[in-house]
Amino acid sequence: MKKKIMALVLTSAMAGSLAACGGGGSSDSGTAATTTAAAAKEETTAAPAADSGKEEAEKPAGDGSGLVYWSMWEATEPQGQAIQAAVEQFTADTGVSVDLQFKGRTGIREGLQPALDAGTNIDLFDEDIDRVNTTWGQYLMDLEDLAKAADYEATANAGLIAACREVGGGSLKSIPYQPNVFAFFYNQAIFDEAGITAAPTTWEELDAACAKIKEAGYTPITCDDAYITCMFGYHMSRLVGEPKTEEIVKGGQWDDPSVMATAEAYADFASKGYFSDTIASNVWPAGQNQELAMGTAAMYLNGSWLPNEVKDMAGDDFVWGCFSYPAVEGGTDGVDAANYGAQVLAINKDSQNAENAFKLICYITQGEYDKMLSDMSIGIPADSNNTEWPALIACVKPVMDSMNTRYPWAAGAEANADMTPIIKENFLKLCGGSIDAQGFVDALKKAGN
Repeated sequence: MKKKIMALVLTSAMAGSLAACGGGGSSDSGTAATTTAAAAKEETTAAPAADSGKEEAEKPAGDGSGLVYWSMWEATEPQGQAIQAAVEQFTADTGVSVDLQFKGRTGIREGLQPALDAGTNIDLFDEDIDRVNTTWGQYLMDLEDLAKAADYEATANAGLIAACREVGGGSLKSIPYQPNVFAFFYNQAIFDEAGITAAPTTWEELDAACAKIKEAGYTPITCDDAYITCMFGYHMSRLVGEPKTEEIVKGGQWDDPSVMATAEAYADFASKGYFSDTIASNVWPAGQNQELAMGTAAMYLNGSWLPNEVKDMAGDDFVWGCFSYPAVEGGTDGVDAANYGAQVLAINKDSQNAENAFKLICYITQGEYDKMLSDMSIGIPADSNNTEWPALIACVKPVMDSMNTRYPWAAGAEANADMTPIIKENFLKLCGGSIDAQGFVDALKKAGN
């Protein structure tokens, strides 16, 4: 294997041959965000000065009624710090107090529904787009009128708003922020050394790229137990579409030709040595931390949060690339389909302060605080006017902008909770080479009986 230092030297020598994300060292906003986050106090982040672009004359006199906001973040996280700053500015501008409660992932997932059922006064809350609209859909207020009154969609990401309407049963019941997209992320330096001048758009092109990467002395693709079902789901959905993939997984239709075709495609890659030697036993975050970030593996199917997660290990000179899961010959879906979404903010249908709650949502998801959240968390901005993305994820923008078809998590592979561990276990074995395509299909059939 080539050592990481060679990849880093080649990064500076050959960066630019593909559309790639900037390294951490080239991101002024990312560096500043890290410094800000490290220096911020645990409980709060100071709000910017009151002259932050809002005229004094526009400030309404607060009516004294406060808001209660439950958030999925911790107060110490960059997202929590940016939201705290937005809340403080909102209160300064409007006179409306906000009881901001940082619940963390476990706290909100386990505590929100019982609290709402008990009639606890909660005006707004946030979490993942699917969890909010599906798991907690019965508690949501329709936001169509509030959004129209605020002309909210004038600067919103149209695709994400459409996704919110889709999961909201045709109506806007949540507002997206901190968008994300699931795609292949890669080490630009390895691609350059291997002589790959364009990101793959088809399975055949990915095959050719993997061959070049292996010849150059690197592992083409790594993965782990946390994300391996996504590889199965994406390939199936490229072949037959996500709705059909869900139908197959839920109904145990393992004789469908697409299941064998997916297994054969991955068995072929395994036989050619395209996967990490440890892929069958990788437990997250081994693949991203020990292989991708360390410069021995080239590609990893993951979310746009990945560069931020490994930035300290990858180093300032790591240059990121991103491309959508390739199209397959004769398939239903192309590269404009992916799991993309966001965290979302929603208002409790029983809130007595919905107008102010929506105003606060606007503060968090538009303008300077959307940009602050993007910079501090190295995330995608939600406001279309915030066109400058953190350099570390700049390569994600063309992929995100190209999306037209939204997949749920794992592209349907996890639609049957009883089968998820079976698919995970056996797809890891398939990629590791300990079972072949027929063995994979047989394992699914046996588990489904």
